[in-house]
Amino acid sequence: MRYRKFGNTGLFVSELCLGTMTFGGQGELWSQIGDLQQNDADRLMGRALDAGINFIDTADVYSEGLSEQMTGQALKNLQVSREDVVLATKVFGETGPGANARGLSRYHIMEGVKASLKRLQVDHIDLYQVHGFDPATPIEETLHALDTLVQHGYVRYIGVSNWAAWQIMKALGIANRQGLAHFQSLQAYYTIAGRDLEREIIPMLQSEGLGLMVWSPLAGGLLSGKYTREGQAETGSRRTHFDFPPVEMERAYDCIDTMRLIADNKGVSVAQIALAWLLHQDAVTSVIVGAKRTDQLDDNIAATQVELSNDELAELNRVSDLPPEYPGWMFERQGAYRRDQLAAQKR
Repeated sequence: MRYRKFGNTGLFVSELCLGTMTFGGQGELWSQIGDLQQNDADRLMGRALDAGINFIDTADVYSEGLSEQMTGQALKNLQVSREDVVLATKVFGETGPGANARGLSRYHIMEGVKASLKRLQVDHIDLYQVHGFDPATPIEETLHALDTLVQHGYVRYIGVSNWAAWQIMKALGIANRQGLAHFQSLQAYYTIAGRDLEREIIPMLQSEGLGLMVWSPLAGGLLSGKYTREGQAETGSRRTHFDFPPVEMERAYDCIDTMRLIADNKGVSVAQIALAWLLHQDAVTSVIVGAKRTDQLDDNIAATQVELSNDELAELNRVSDLPPEYPGWMFERQGAYRRDQLAAQKR
């Protein structure tokens, strides 16, 4: 297990992060994703920690709060020292019937962090992430609330999830101008079959030094190797009853076909190739892996040992490449001479 610097901080996190969305199964949506009970959660957590994973991600809405509760209890049951794990959770989604039990208002953030700390059984959260963009709350209000949490020690770092590049840049500008805590990371969907992040968001992250946490790195199980153009998958697979996230299927199947050839040649699973491709991307800080069984988690962890050659990466990039889109194709056309000058300077 390798450890990577987290955004513009001195914190280091494991290249794989254990996601706990499969814990609990409370609520109609979450029961479709996973319904692990405490003993199974303890077992998965222990296996992840033994493999060197020091990064754990959850959210207040997963299984209606039960995932946070089970995550905290698992750490307690396993007698894990608080300083040995980097604990991340999120705020934004609906946590009750009231009109203010959602969003990124100061009201909801302050209520949300208290509830998360109690469920997790900790006195601070290492990474507190806003789980989505709230069109009803000024970004300034959200940032001031998060800064208060950092200043009071309830939260060490702040991050964002599922925001556009312009929204993140606006928030960074406000934080810089007003002397507030800055977002250090983005948690976003990114796979070999869904590379939209590369158009605007990844260049922005690299420019500003933010870390990237990848959610659903197997596209909801589609890239696990269980699916083919014929639609074959084992009973209980998530995609058979919860078709998310959206994927351009023909490109995805082209990726799967290519990954299967490389996987067979290396004697590894298709899922390991999909994860290894992400781990070879410079912008990626940590890839969030979730599992229902320890053998699935073991397979995911093994991806950290898969090395892809330059030729293999080139073929995977070719089959998964995004179609040209403006202004990207104009950048390519107009910037060629200046890129050549930069390349010559390095020789």
